[in-house]
Amino acid sequence: MSVFSASVFDATVVFEGQELFKGQGAARTWAEKVAKELETEVTVAKIGTGWILKATVDGEPVTWGIYGQRLSRIEQTG
Repeated sequence: MSVFSASVFDATVVFEGQELFKGQGAARTWAEKVAKELETEVTVAKIGTGWILKATVDGEPVTWGIYGQRLSRIEQTG
């Protein structure tokens, strides 16, 4: 099962209309899962009141937040 189809039951916050991880620890745990699946480095970054996942995939920067309890690509807001 893909990490992208798994439910994100960790606490979240909404910042500038985007749902983000509330805690750095939860974001790091998901970053490790994504890194393993995509075989690339995934980092976490604080954006406003929440945390996002960041990586470079196929030469393009990608940022993930949460949408509908699933990881989802988002536009970085800050």
